[in-house]
Amino acid sequence: MAMLVNSIPIDVVGGAYDIAANYLKRTGCIPPGVDLHPPLFDSIVRDFRAGNMNKLRLANRAIARFERANRVMAIAS
Repeated sequence: MAMLVNSIPIDVVGGAYDIAANYLKRTGCIPPGVDLHPPLFDSIVRDFRAGNMNKLRLANRAIARFERANRVMAIAS
């Protein structure tokens, strides 16, 4: 049985966050000591609430969004 917090299954959203955060930490986009990156988590929750239930798809979409935002920030500075 999945644990729900505010009607969001922790195993799906938490798993997607773990996948995305691990990748972004390994690539140096997120510092290794960060336990929770709110914009990354919020991105995953938004997609989940929009109907995406697949952990890997949620993680990949969040990673793509994060990397796209970092490229825009790098260009702007």
